Amino acid sequence: MQLLLFSLFLSMYLVTVLGNLLITLAIRSDSHLHTPMYFFLSNLSFTDICMSTSTISKMLLNIQGQNQSISYTGCLSQVFFLMAFLVLENCLLTAMAYDRFVTICHPLMYPIIMNLSFYVLLVLVSLFISGVNSLLHTLMVLQLSFCTHLDIPDFFCELSQVIKSPVLIPSSIIF
Repeated sequence: MQLLLFSLFLSMYLVTVLGNLLITLAIRSDSHLHTPMYFFLSNLSFTDICMSTSTISKMLLNIQGQNQSISYTGCLSQVFFLMAFLVLENCLLTAMAYDRFVTICHPLMYPIIMNLSFYVLLVLVSLFISGVNSLLHTLMVLQLSFCTHLDIPDFFCELSQVIKSPVLIPSSIIF
């Protein structure tokens, strides 16, 4: 059963990675696709690869190995990267929506508003926002003293798994 699950999830992961790499390669190779929308789409594809890698790699390792848990530091790093890529994905989707808004509502001003420096700036601001947001959430979890020596019995670090652990949680901390 483990071999079947491993091959199933590995094949889905490889299809995801290869599909997103093909999208990025197609955008980079065709000069007609060098527009802001496709620039955002290629960044979104890269973000999707990174987001799926941050979770699926640990899951595949757990399917093959005997240890089915994740350590506290592994949990924190997984939460950081997953949150960073989720926030980055949302920011990139917002930038894509703004690009479509400018295209529809201000078609004559589009080349002036959506120039190269502006849409690169949008991606850099998205990266900054996602990094700061993830870092703040991770640092806030580091301040909690009740869960520093835990092994979460799952491949994915969820808050519900941390709460279900047999560690005494102070009553002043309510989620």
